[in-house]
Amino acid sequence: MASSHKPRRRKKDETPTPKGSDTTASRSRPSVPSPPFPLAAFLWPAKKSTSQWVILPLVLMAVGLFRWATGFWGYSGFNTPPMHGDFEAQRHWMEITMHLPVSQWYFYDLQYWGLDYPPLTAYHSWLLGKIGSIINPEWFALDSSRGFEDQLLKVYMRATVLVSEYLVYIPAAIILIRKLGRLRGPSSWESSVALVAFLMQPATILIDHAHFQYNTVMLGFTLASISSMLAGRALWGCVFFVAALCYKQMALYYAPAIFAYLLGICVSSNVKVGRFLAIALLTVLSFAVCFAPLLLGSLYDHYRGISALTAKETPLPPLLAHAPINLDEKSWYFPPLLQLTQSIHRIFPFARGLFEDKVANMWCTIHTAHKLNNYPLGQMQRISTVITLISILASTMTISLFPRSELLPWAMASTAWGFYLCSFQVHEKSVLLPLLPMTILLGGDGGLGTEMRAWIGWANMLGVWTLFPLLKRDELRMPYGVLTLLWAYLLALPPTSLSLYFGQQSKNGELKIFTKLLHLGFYGLMIAWHIGEAFVPPPEGKPDFWVVLNVLIGFAGFSVCFLWCSWQLILRSGMMDDYFRDRMRIEAANRKKKE
Repeated sequence: MASSHKPRRRKKDETPTPKGSDTTASRSRPSVPSPPFPLAAFLWPAKKSTSQWVILPLVLMAVGLFRWATGFWGYSGFNTPPMHGDFEAQRHWMEITMHLPVSQWYFYDLQYWGLDYPPLTAYHSWLLGKIGSIINPEWFALDSSRGFEDQLLKVYMRATVLVSEYLVYIPAAIILIRKLGRLRGPSSWESSVALVAFLMQPATILIDHAHFQYNTVMLGFTLASISSMLAGRALWGCVFFVAALCYKQMALYYAPAIFAYLLGICVSSNVKVGRFLAIALLTVLSFAVCFAPLLLGSLYDHYRGISALTAKETPLPPLLAHAPINLDEKSWYFPPLLQLTQSIHRIFPFARGLFEDKVANMWCTIHTAHKLNNYPLGQMQRISTVITLISILASTMTISLFPRSELLPWAMASTAWGFYLCSFQVHEKSVLLPLLPMTILLGGDGGLGTEMRAWIGWANMLGVWTLFPLLKRDELRMPYGVLTLLWAYLLALPPTSLSLYFGQQSKNGELKIFTKLLHLGFYGLMIAWHIGEAFVPPPEGKPDFWVVLNVLIGFAGFSVCFLWCSWQLILRSGMMDDYFRDRMRIEAANRKKKE
């Protein structure tokens, strides 16, 4: 006998929406959802029926097109001899790694863009140099290729950045955002929206594809580490994070948060000695694997009679020169020890000073009013170390006491802001590090909601704005304006839209009046600064007036970002739950008394 039951059809506009998210909004009728910002509108047709694996290739082609188009513009050091810039530095490292013995990589002509990044960068440079020399050997000819600015070389170098990013950074971003999406339980469509927003982040595109660097390789390893931690694979997380450290030492900005989290999962509830030993052993082994080609290569060169010290007057690295014991320079262990100490000396340039250029951190801000170069360098190093440790204390303690993987991006953002604001030898480009974990939170719980989108969007707009003086020197005003305003338009941020602050957004996550005033005040300052910098000449005798003003405004805004990330970490950890419950009970009791 046939059943009379008929399955209920889902209404056409019936789609689950996660708590805290406002990717649907209503314009006229509550039952008809509509996209609240342009990026959601672009992907709206694919919301219900289109497979996300159909959308993904289109997304990757679109974001790749913007990256490649950005590369048509100039780059760091174009037509500025004798040192040129970061483009020449990266090309020069390809030149020396493919022509010189391994033992001489960290010693060769250190006055002209000497290698000062960890070994994985050197290996990467070697590989790219080998491939490029097949196309045109003149691009990387030893010494004679310095300052080479052929257009085909520019195309090749731009392509290496794009390919490296698509092999490391973008796959890691896709996996992590999908994983964050599964944790919060929204549709895969929302994860696609967050992915596009993340990959269109203007600061990263401008620094790597316009100014020219390979930051996304290091950032990609970092994303892979976070993804592994979220999946409960702490050991793989260690491996990927060591890879990030061994590619660029700037990944140290995240190290305190990663260490505190790993320590927390080893000692929370009960001490897990086995896990602790496994993490420690695998971390040491990962570093050993990364440094092995460099150290074994120096042993092989020693066997062939090739010395790392290319000239008699070449000084020993400080760690070796001040060793408490006398070392036999003819012994078998001296070459790898020399390589290890020299690479560490080059990777951590303590002798360069507190900062090299004007950057929106505490030290450069103080320096505008009180000259810090009057103090001994060693004293300033110790002071900056102490203040940095104090700034990251709250976040590291929180993540170690509450070692939940979903809190890790918040802890990493907080410690990265602490390092950026207070640590030693900070560059403008280092702002990419705190922006990475902040921006990836667009894929998390409520990431596309009003509050999160406002704060993350504001931090990114402020971050790329502080990069403008650097980009201006490279004649990159046009890509800066296009990419920054495009990102603001896609997420409905000022100056392209005020709907996030005054529009009819979802009632969930409504912005407080203080947040509105704060954000809009900074947006107004950024716009006024651009107008002043473009049309008003600096006061006589103060040629860097506008750059210094950029530093002061940026430092104030980044300090707020640091406090917000730290506060969000504490709130989301549950540390304050008892306090808020007690406060609610007291307020309820007071209301009853008044009644």
